[in-house]
Amino acid sequence: MNRVVAHFCKRLPSLAAGVALTLGVQGLNLAQAQAQETKVTIAISGWTGFAPLTLAKEAGLFKKQGLDVTIKKIPQKDRHLAIASGDVQCAATTVETWVVWNANGVATTQIFQLDKSFGADGMVVKPGIQKIADLKGKTVAASAPGTAPYFTLAWMLKKNGLTLKDVNIVSLEPQAAANAMIAGTANLDAGMTYEPYLSAVRTKPEAGRIIATTLDYPMVMDTFGCTPKFLADNPKAAKGLADGYFEALELIKSDPKKSFETMGADVKQSGEQFEGSQKYLRWQDREANRKFFAGEHATFSREAADLLLEAGIIRQMPDLSKLADTRFLQ
Repeated sequence: MNRVVAHFCKRLPSLAAGVALTLGVQGLNLAQAQAQETKVTIAISGWTGFAPLTLAKEAGLFKKQGLDVTIKKIPQKDRHLAIASGDVQCAATTVETWVVWNANGVATTQIFQLDKSFGADGMVVKPGIQKIADLKGKTVAASAPGTAPYFTLAWMLKKNGLTLKDVNIVSLEPQAAANAMIAGTANLDAGMTYEPYLSAVRTKPEAGRIIATTLDYPMVMDTFGCTPKFLADNPKAAKGLADGYFEALELIKSDPKKSFETMGADVKQSGEQFEGSQKYLRWQDREANRKFFAGEHATFSREAADLLLEAGIIRQMPDLSKLADTRFLQ
């Protein structure tokens, strides 16, 4: 026994050195892996359509693609400022918003589609208002010019023979607009909002009704994009962002319960509540993306740009041919 102990004691220094070497190599490998990860900051909101991006981060799908992703919740009206300042490199927003940003000098390029709204965006009105045309001279809550709710209002008014000049607009973000309608705020006749906040209105019909949604006016489509510099410097990371998103959609299919819980928690909803709100939109997989960018994207961007010019939201037409780069869908 003493010989064994003595032999072991003699080997302790070499064993310790071996362990230290192993740990050192592991630490070096970890440091190298972290150094090789591309850092990217993404700007989004609590909109249900963006939730798979959060899932991709929380489930490690972006990390699997070699990405170190930070997600920031920034109101749509301020998202372009974060891009212009360099605080974020990529963002999620509606198709027409990219038109506004590029027209105003914030160069950005869309690389994949996130979702299409099928009733997830809408206009809520107080009891007594029977049709959108009745809003002439009334007060409507909507987010700032250049945002999806503001554009949706302009679109719905135009389709009903009105313009933005025919209504009084007060600036409220989608959640605040929904809450104001539910609370019966005086001197507010209508509000523009979207899921998950629109569902809160659905449960309070006495506060008003949803007079129109994107089922009636299919014009809200969200895409993901980045600055041209980020795409030029990090093409592999750009593809990783797209692939991570598409993997998140597969995860939702294979494990919906856990996925809904993860995405719901991010907007302070239960899994069941989130599942209810996502029923009003369709996330777009890789094949749907290819079809969308084959023609629909360009057609809608042109129509949207014309309305934005007419409404005075933009003063010049951007180069519509540079709004999207589909290389990363392969």
